[in-house]
Amino acid sequence: MSSIRAFLVLFTAMLSLVFASPASADAGPGKCTGQFVNPITDICWSCLFPISVGGLEIWPSNRPDPDNPDLPVCLCGLRPGIAMGFWEPVRLADVSMKPWCFVNLGGMKLDPGFDIGFRSISGPSAVGGASQYYSSWHVHWYAYPLIYWMEIVADFLCLEPGSIDILYISEIDPLWQDSELTAIINPEAVLFANPLALAACAADCAASTANLPLDEMFWCAGCQGSMYPMNGNVSASIGHVQASRLVLSRFAYKLHRELVSWGTMGSKGLCGKYLMPVMRKQQYRFQATNPNPATKGRFACPPIGASTTFQSPGQVIPAIGEDMGYLVWRKRNCCAL
Repeated sequence: MSSIRAFLVLFTAMLSLVFASPASADAGPGKCTGQFVNPITDICWSCLFPISVGGLEIWPSNRPDPDNPDLPVCLCGLRPGIAMGFWEPVRLADVSMKPWCFVNLGGMKLDPGFDIGFRSISGPSAVGGASQYYSSWHVHWYAYPLIYWMEIVADFLCLEPGSIDILYISEIDPLWQDSELTAIINPEAVLFANPLALAACAADCAASTANLPLDEMFWCAGCQGSMYPMNGNVSASIGHVQASRLVLSRFAYKLHRELVSWGTMGSKGLCGKYLMPVMRKQQYRFQATNPNPATKGRFACPPIGASTTFQSPGQVIPAIGEDMGYLVWRKRNCCAL
């Protein structure tokens, strides 16, 4: 069943190369919108860089890059190799306030027909009071090893293999919708639910915008807000871009906490993935794919927590483009043959 589903998703994605079109103009506020991700034109291919061998950048870039192992050679058991560092597109993510809205699959609404996943479907409103800044989001997580299945690089063992598939749907996860249940996986949240801890996130905001986020401040999502709670409930929602990027950062952290996602960067990642229950924010970049793909510029694929002020315009289109889609880039250090 999984292989059939993967084939159907891949087939529709290939059709989008020819028939891809923007979100329909007649979409109402409650309608799911989006477009298929064109694997050629909607990808920021410069986000692959820099590429390094040891501590030397053999293909430099103006985008910030975390530290790489200093030595150009490495050893995994008895196998020697070259210490490579690069960025790899590995996941797609839908981030929408509308349950069962698959943004990156052309804005399809795949409602199963039973009452699950339905909470607040409205963002910031003008009703007044604290509730006007509240929003609730859902996330769909896809396997998307783009470089591997397009065979851009052949016989490179460092690439994640596989095909397109849907890995995670937040609507069926009770921990994602209830902040009290979420405390099961993030009990330390009570330590950072205070004004002092939140004020300290200003330093992470500045660092992530100018260069890279501060991994030591793991409770911060930079300019977007706090990583806690690890769910889709945003109590300080400024806009769709800020809130959706915050939710996606929390979701990535949640997968690490649940040991679903592992570490791939640094010296520890040279010989394979390793446990990373406290996510290192420097491992990820998020590139917008919907409603308007960000394919060029310094902030096309910013790190977690970077300010949205300098990102390209048109990331939200009222009524016809308020559902967000992202391509997740992951830092990979690998001992290549």
